[in-house]
Amino acid sequence: ACIKQHNIYKPSPPPILCKMKYIVVTGGVVSGLGKGVTISSMGRMLQGCGLRVTSIKIDPYLNVDAGTMSPFEHGETYVLNDGGETDLDLGNYERFLSISLTSDHNITTGKVYRKVIGKERRGDYLGKTVQVVPHITNEIQDWIEEVAYVPVDDQGNRHWDAVDENGVNAATPSSSADEKDVRVADVCLIEVGGTVGDIESSVFLEALRQFQFRVGPSNFCLTFVSLVPIMGEEQKTKPTQHGVRDLRSVGLSPTVIFCRCKEVLEESTKNKIASFCHVDGPSCVLSVHDVNNVYHVPLLLLEQKLHRILAEKLQLSSIPKLEGRLDLTMNGLEEKATMWNLCEGSVANEKVLTMLASGQEDLDTLGGISRSMIDWARMAFKLDGFKESVKIVIVGKYTGLQDSYLSVIKSLKHASMAVERKLDLIWVEAGHLENDFEGDSGGEEEYKAAWEKMKSADGVVVPGGFGTRGFNGKVAAAKFCRENSVPYLGICLGFQAMVVEYSRNMLGWEDANSTEFDEETKNPVVIFMPEIDKENMGGTMRLGSRNTAFTHSKHDDGSPSIAQIMYKN
Repeated sequence: ACIKQHNIYKPSPPPILCKMKYIVVTGGVVSGLGKGVTISSMGRMLQGCGLRVTSIKIDPYLNVDAGTMSPFEHGETYVLNDGGETDLDLGNYERFLSISLTSDHNITTGKVYRKVIGKERRGDYLGKTVQVVPHITNEIQDWIEEVAYVPVDDQGNRHWDAVDENGVNAATPSSSADEKDVRVADVCLIEVGGTVGDIESSVFLEALRQFQFRVGPSNFCLTFVSLVPIMGEEQKTKPTQHGVRDLRSVGLSPTVIFCRCKEVLEESTKNKIASFCHVDGPSCVLSVHDVNNVYHVPLLLLEQKLHRILAEKLQLSSIPKLEGRLDLTMNGLEEKATMWNLCEGSVANEKVLTMLASGQEDLDTLGGISRSMIDWARMAFKLDGFKESVKIVIVGKYTGLQDSYLSVIKSLKHASMAVERKLDLIWVEAGHLENDFEGDSGGEEEYKAAWEKMKSADGVVVPGGFGTRGFNGKVAAAKFCRENSVPYLGICLGFQAMVVEYSRNMLGWEDANSTEFDEETKNPVVIFMPEIDKENMGGTMRLGSRNTAFTHSKHDDGSPSIAQIMYKN
């Protein structure tokens, strides 16, 4: 069977297992408002309500992926299990939602155009003139629908029959479920990078405008993240009004508006935004103000009843899985959120905080709240109460933009949470540790300051990077830590520095180096992987999750090596 769409005949899609719900997050005014944290928090909230979620990030740039982009310009490149080099927001999704995404969950303009041009070269369009509309927009929509059904976790145990001719979900699980079907998500979260009004993102917004009719109004919810600045003592709404106007001009109207503000949004501000931005009352204008840590944001959204708004818009109660328990679960969450009193920006009251920390709460008294959300709340509030700190120095090349090391920072925070310590991060520019830098004009003070920071550290992390700049500073850091018994973790280039330092100072190989920096060295202690292409940079490194065999997992005397102990090899 075929369907005709925009004068193009294409095969009918396969039967849908369970009608997917799509929640789209766009942003306006300025970039960097926290769309990634907002969408991740929304997903965590939905998981707490018993739903399974997946996420897609749309990046409007022409790059095929983020692998060749400067950390100074774009932040870190987040590497997925399949080796995909993606935007750092996918790291937020995986950390918040405990899911494992693929490179296809990051859609870029470069990927879409490459795919469409490939089809045109093969003659797939049967001689038609290939245009942005419908070919590019159709490709974007097809990509979203296809990736939305890719399983991203292994916690599922259900399969629903295809929807009937009226588009209604089947009420009972099918006996024909296969291994792949049981993990399909209920809700797909989509973040559109950049800001509304950018030329680069216009084709994606047009695709989403068409997509809302393709999947139907009960399966599509658009949200908008905006900035509410404070000038004097007044919360200004005009930037949000202009952002929503731009969004509506392309045929999209938000159901919910998230307002980023330093302070709790005033009721008068909510009323004004609701009045001018075409949403269903001030309850659909949510305050996403500054909180002690990002783990409070899912609780903040619950307190303002976002789950109720989404349940009504997307008819979530129609999903058989939630029938009979949706109200109970959500009422419990609302009651608990009221006790947290997050919207007032206050710390949880002592009774609730003590209950969360003790782990002895009675589920029956909490109105059926999801156990996962109780654990999440306990973690968020416990983090606020840490007294003792641990000082960790990060010796890097891109310290001017801390997003360049976002995953490293998050990993350190998670580790400090596990040992109940506040993380005190100290940044050291690698080049400032080099002797040559001390001799530069004006560099002496920075050189001394960098080494003073090193001496104050409880531990040192040296993350990755490219190029020779700062490499000798990382080698110097490795030597300092070895000689002073300071814990040192070298990642990628930081590990290379560790190997080079030991070879030079302990083995006596003065010219020991990595072939990345000196291909003529007589003692190449780090060499290029065979698959690395020295001419083409994109997608040529060995990345992702893979099994690695240690050729010498034990010492000569038979005792286990540190690598064997760490990796249980």
